[in-house]
Amino acid sequence: MNRLVRIATALAACVLAAPAARAADKVTFGLDWVAEPEYGGYYQALATGIYKKYGLDVSIVEGGPQVNNAELLVAGKLTFDITSNSFLALNFVQQQIPFVAVMAGFQKDPDILMAHPGVGTDDFAELKGKPIAVSDDTRASWWLYLKAKYGYSDSQLKPYGFSLAPFFTDPTDVQEAYVTSEPYLVQQQTGKKPVVMMISDAGFDGYASLVATSEKLVTTDPDLVKRFVEASILGWYSFLYGDPSPAFAAILKANPDMTPGLLHYGYNALKTRGIVDSGDARRLGIGAMTDARWQKFFDQMAATGLYDKSMDYQAGYTLQFVDQGFGKPKQ
Repeated sequence: MNRLVRIATALAACVLAAPAARAADKVTFGLDWVAEPEYGGYYQALATGIYKKYGLDVSIVEGGPQVNNAELLVAGKLTFDITSNSFLALNFVQQQIPFVAVMAGFQKDPDILMAHPGVGTDDFAELKGKPIAVSDDTRASWWLYLKAKYGYSDSQLKPYGFSLAPFFTDPTDVQEAYVTSEPYLVQQQTGKKPVVMMISDAGFDGYASLVATSEKLVTTDPDLVKRFVEASILGWYSFLYGDPSPAFAAILKANPDMTPGLLHYGYNALKTRGIVDSGDARRLGIGAMTDARWQKFFDQMAATGLYDKSMDYQAGYTLQFVDQGFGKPKQ
C-alpha cells in the first residue's frame, strides 16, 4: 500500500468515526488575519466537507488590519476565533474575560526577526544595541522575553509599519515578520534569502494560532466544541498529509491578493518547520496543549513582569478537547 493510499484510508476511517448526521449547527469562526496558508487546515475542513460531516455549518470570517475578531468573539458575534498567541489567552484571565483556548493550532510561534545577510546581524545575540522594528503588540509580548534573555533595550526599538519598504531601502534594517510570508517576498524582490531568526529558536515557548471560545459554550455545549476541534484537527491532517488543493482554491478565492507562489511557500514553511505538527503534537495529536508547557510559558513571562506571579494562568485554557492522540502526525 503506497503512502497516498494509506493517507486516504486513514482519513476515510476518521471521517467514518464522525458523529451521525444531524441538523447542522451554525458556527462562525473568526481568523486573526486575511485568508493565508496559515489557516489551511480550517479551509481544508470547510472545502472538503469535514465540518459538514461533523454536523457543523461553518462560516469563516477573515480578520485584517481593520477587523478585530477578538472583540467580535467577546461580543458574542463569533462562536470561535483564532487567538494569535498564548499572551492573548492569558490576557483573557488578566482582564477577567470569560474565554478560553481549546486547541493550539501552532506548536511553534511563526514570528521571526528578519535581517539582511552579511551585515553582522545573523543571530539574536548580535542584535544587542542595534535598531529593531517591532509592532506595539510585540513590544508588550515576546520583545520582553528577548530583552530579558539577550540584554536588549527599549532604546533599540523603531516603529513597525507592517511594510517591507524600509527593509528594501535600508541594508541594516531588522524587523519582525512571519516565517511563512515575508522571507519569500524579500527573496522575490532582491534575489537573496534574508536572515531568519525564529522566536521559538530563542527558547520562547508559547503556543500560537490558538482556537478560543467562551467558557459558557464549553460548559453548555461541550459536544459542539468537541466536534469543531476534532473536525479542525482532521482538516489540518488532510491539509498537511493529503491533497491540499481544496484549501488552496478556497484561500485564493477568499483573498485575491494571495499568489500561488506565496501560498505554496507558506505551506512548505508550515511543513518543513513543523509549525503545526511538532512538539506536543507528535505524541498527543494535532492541536495539543499541556499544563507543563503553559506553566513554562507563564513563568517566562511572569519573570519579565508582564503577569503577576500569583495569577491563575490555567483559567486561560482547557485540555478537555485535545491530547487524545486524535490526528496524530505521521512519524
